[in-house]
Amino acid sequence: MRRIYADRADAGRALAAALQRWRSAPDTLVLALPRGGVPVAFEVARELDLPLDVVVVRKLGLPSQPELAMGAIASGGAVVVNEDVVRYLPERGDAFEVVRAREQSELGRREREYRGDRPAFDVKGRTGILVDDGLATGATMEAAVRALRALGASRVVAAVPVASSEARDRIAAVADEVVCLATPDFFSAVGQWYQDFGQTSDGEVRDLLARAHATLSSAGDAAGGGP
Repeated sequence: MRRIYADRADAGRALAAALQRWRSAPDTLVLALPRGGVPVAFEVARELDLPLDVVVVRKLGLPSQPELAMGAIASGGAVVVNEDVVRYLPERGDAFEVVRAREQSELGRREREYRGDRPAFDVKGRTGILVDDGLATGATMEAAVRALRALGASRVVAAVPVASSEARDRIAAVADEVVCLATPDFFSAVGQWYQDFGQTSDGEVRDLLARAHATLSSAGDAAGGGP
């Protein structure tokens, strides 16, 4: 079966070519969904000369059925509630808050792991280009889109190298724009469309975010404006 991308970096460069109209656009951020979306987004941010950050999303699964999402939380304090699920919960407030608190702790740990002491970028009034390495169901990307809305983003663009047609349509219903390079007819998994789809480590995420931040800071210093 033909592989579309050599690896995530290759996919990121291809995706950047489709996003050139956003090159150096004011009030625009590239926001990666970790972990696999970070190597893709790093190339996008580098090619487009835009800041890079992460949006960490944690699903809030039902206590009795963890695979069924009653909502999600994301970076910046955003909370997305799936009312179709939550309204059937007995003592909905207690159950929701117990799960939310647990996942909030894990979300905070991951953000500290990835970003260190650097503060998150403020997305309010800005365009967020959300990047992942692909979409199978689109559930995590949908939560990220809704989170950016809740945080006041003025425009949300979802950008991926490959997706199932169902996932692409799902995200098109909630994002302002979807940039998807390929929607294969026979889609079983994102990794199917990469020659190298090895797991992205936390260390790689930290390194790429630090490199992107250093590049941004150097550019600001060169312009005389600081980081």
